[in-house]
Amino acid sequence: MPTYTAPGVYIEEVVSSQKVLSSAPTAIAAFVGFTEKVPTDDPNDPEGLAPRLVTSWTQFESLYGSFVKGAILPLSVYGYFANGGSIAYIVRIPNTTPSGEPARRELPAADRALGLPLAVESLEPDADIALAINSSDESPSVDGSEPDGPNPFDLTVLVQGVAVETFPGLTLASVAKAVNGVSTKIKVEVLLDAKTDISSQIEVLKPGVYPLEKSSPIPVPVTGRKFAGSETARAGINGLAVAEDVTMVIVPDLVTAATKEDGTIDLGLWKAVQTSLITHCELNGNRMAILDAPPGMSPQQIKEWRSDVAMYDSAYAALYYPWIKVENPIGTNGDAEVFVPPSGHVAGVWARTDETRGVWKAPANDTIRGVLDVEYGVTQNEQGLLNPIGINCIRPFGTRGIRIWGARTLASDSDWRYINVRRLFNMVEATIAEGTQFAVFEPNDMALWEGIKRTLNSFLRGLWSAGALFGASADQAFYVKCDAETNPPESIDQGLLIVEVGIAPVKPAEFVVFRIAQHKQGAS
Repeated sequence: MPTYTAPGVYIEEVVSSQKVLSSAPTAIAAFVGFTEKVPTDDPNDPEGLAPRLVTSWTQFESLYGSFVKGAILPLSVYGYFANGGSIAYIVRIPNTTPSGEPARRELPAADRALGLPLAVESLEPDADIALAINSSDESPSVDGSEPDGPNPFDLTVLVQGVAVETFPGLTLASVAKAVNGVSTKIKVEVLLDAKTDISSQIEVLKPGVYPLEKSSPIPVPVTGRKFAGSETARAGINGLAVAEDVTMVIVPDLVTAATKEDGTIDLGLWKAVQTSLITHCELNGNRMAILDAPPGMSPQQIKEWRSDVAMYDSAYAALYYPWIKVENPIGTNGDAEVFVPPSGHVAGVWARTDETRGVWKAPANDTIRGVLDVEYGVTQNEQGLLNPIGINCIRPFGTRGIRIWGARTLASDSDWRYINVRRLFNMVEATIAEGTQFAVFEPNDMALWEGIKRTLNSFLRGLWSAGALFGASADQAFYVKCDAETNPPESIDQGLLIVEVGIAPVKPAEFVVFRIAQHKQGAS
């Protein structure tokens, strides 16, 4: 309290007892799986295992590379952004080891008829090296004489875009002597026959920058433990503990790891990884697992797998079936189209629904962008068997497109049957936890209680007005209780402030029933 000694007018700022709560983000995905390359943006994480934030497909490509054989994650991330996603974390799981072979590149001639006249090879295995070829202003330095034929060229060795060695004024006759045994990075080999007449050429090598091509890495087995990772090591699924704002977790490359040499699926590994994913989401409490059904299963097989094998029971997980067909950007095996797990595309639909309608809207009865077909056309009767056990079907509806036709979690508890209910509570809980930090260490008295109540009532009234809560009035939609009853003296003595909050979430109209009867007019 300030002390006033001289007469005058004094201005004091009074801290408001009511704070404004901003809704916590709900559409931030995390993808765990395989990528084309290792990100090099963090020198403290040379293996690129820690979660990295990306906000577009272009940014993903710059960090992790593009589509590549043996990795489903890039296809899923692309589908996520295409369907409305805007923020994602990427967790790379190592699934290959370097080949141990030198990087190599054969450089093209300016005249295509000469083919590839010069080969360059790195001295170290798997080196990240590029070569810059430019026309030279210098004469060749082998014997000081002016050459007959093409102009000399400069060869510059680049490591991560930085020039580390330069060899000026070279010709095909002098390049091997000038580079081999002198360079600490490369060696060269002239492939053009010495008898070839190049005297009429102006340039022998085509100017440009040419990255050396590394040998294909060697695939290594990936276990369920590697997918689960470690919070301490900031790796795998559990490494996402440091990304506190994640709300959806997807593991699209589970199929890559679980596919055996004979083409069958290791369902034991499938279950182990998905169980780890569900456990992670339950422990964190603010995120949900979007699970993929194993590929190639008929409705009967997926029903038996769900009922007899998987035995998942969680409000923090949703399962989607069947797989979806998309364009194959790398054309492996000559196929223009490829089946992929739907989880990444579904996560994009979740994000789009959150943006356009709100997290309280069930993410269903909406089209999936970029999908050409489904692996299995589920009928209405078949879905009648799958929907009650929490399998959300993706179905084609003719001119209405391919749509998500289910919005259930894997919970047996009817209170948490629907995805939007669980996600609404996740958002409300995260918002309250973050927005009421001001109350910590404040005097635990009636003034604090009333301030908390005003803050929460204002936030929940806004949700009710937006359509997130059920009720004809605000009193029917929610309540906030924070008084002497919830905070008796013994609780206050323990340093506890207890607030009871109740909300009535809206639930989706999953079954729309019209009762139609003949209307007969009575006799007048």
